[in-house]
This record gives sequence, C-alpha cells and structure tokens, in this order.
Amino acid sequence: MHRFFVSQPFAEEMQIVGTDAHHIINVLRMRVGQHIQIVSSDRVTALMEIKALTTDAAFVRLVKRIDQVNEPSVRIILAQGLAKGEKMDFIIQKAVEVGVNTIVPVAMEHSVVKLDKSKAGKKVERWQKIAEEAAKQSKRDIVPKVTSVMDLDEVLHSFAGSTKLMAYEGETNLGLKKALLAIQNIEEVLLIIGPEGGIAGKELKAAELAGVQTFSLGNRILRTETAGLVSATAILYETGDLGG
Repeated sequence: MHRFFVSQPFAEEMQIVGTDAHHIINVLRMRVGQHIQIVSSDRVTALMEIKALTTDAAFVRLVKRIDQVNEPSVRIILAQGLAKGEKMDFIIQKAVEVGVNTIVPVAMEHSVVKLDKSKAGKKVERWQKIAEEAAKQSKRDIVPKVTSVMDLDEVLHSFAGSTKLMAYEGETNLGLKKALLAIQNIEEVLLIIGPEGGIAGKELKAAELAGVQTFSLGNRILRTETAGLVSATAILYETGDLGG
C-alpha cells in the first residue's frame, strides 16, 4: 500500500496537495474509495480512504490509526564520504531503506568528487528527494534528513555527543561486532565511511582525537557504496532492530 508524508498535523479528514496529489491522481490513477497510508507532520501514521479527488488535490478521511512503529531504536547517522557518479544516489536510497536516520555527505581529502556551494546545494535537494521516495517505499515513519555537505571536522563537532564509529581498512584488531559489544545502551551512532580513496592520515588522527573508534569489516575490502550499508545493517542486527 502506498504511503505519503503529509506536511500538516493529523486530522480525521485531510487534504493532500502538491506532488503527492499529482502522484495519486495522475500516476497511480487512484479512485474514490481506495485506501492509502499517511504519516502526518506530528508523526501520526494512519490508514485513510480517498473520499474525493479534484484536478490538484486528494481529500482523505480516517479509517484507522496504525500503531506499528517502523523506526529503529538506535539512530544511525551515516557520514558518507562523497562518492562519484550515481553511487551517492544508491547509498542514500539503500541507507533509508535499511533504517538510517540521517545522511551526512562528507567532503574528504580523498574524495574524487569536488562540489562548489551551488552544485552542492542542488545535489542535496536531489538526494533529499531520493530519501523521501525511499522512505515512502520502505514504510518509514520519518523522512530521513540529508544534511548539507560538511567536512570531517564539522561532522565531528556537529555530532560530538554520539557514539562514533569509523570503518577503516587499516584496523586489524577490532571488528564491528566487538566494537558494538563494548558499548552499553547505544542510542545514537555516528557511522563514518570514507570515499573511494579511503581515509587520509590527518582525517584518521582528527577522528581518533575526537573519540572515534575505528573498526574492521573483515579481510575483504568493500567499496564505499557497500561499506556503509553493511555496517548499518550489522549495527541494526546487533541491536535487535532487524527482525531479531
């Protein structure tokens, strides 16, 4: 069943406009009497019936509230080193599907991609739309935020209070499982993933000074578009949020 995020507080009768209304009316070609799911701005999830359609609006009324919670108990902030081509689109889409709460694009020393402010702003707008579509498809209760592009120092400062982990190919002693077992009562994890070129030496030093724990993903070197998804999935599994 299709899910839509409505930017207004919940009411038993609501109006859907804009691109979602266009999608309901012109793309899905839904009809009066059909059901959709909505998530309101105050995070009420409900099953709604379409009671009327115009050329640019869908009017819906409550069938029943949905009490099921689809969000993980652990908030994962994925700080992803900028990747080239369409890899960032893929990373953001799949991270949202898995359950990541926030995605931070990070300009790192070894990033192949270099974005000026105007290009970065347009990219973030595109990535946020990808996140919204993925949230609808995967029945999330929120639309995860894609932040503005930051450098690593900004990331470490902005999320100083989080449990901080970084996948690093040079780590030989500590795997992700052991790193998680050593942490009690995890509520929020900042997960740092380097770009195609890996983590630079000065970035590693800055991360360690900020209390970041490096971890290994095993003997095989994963691509940047794989490492974050594997790590996020493992974190959710180990914390009981992946059907366990």
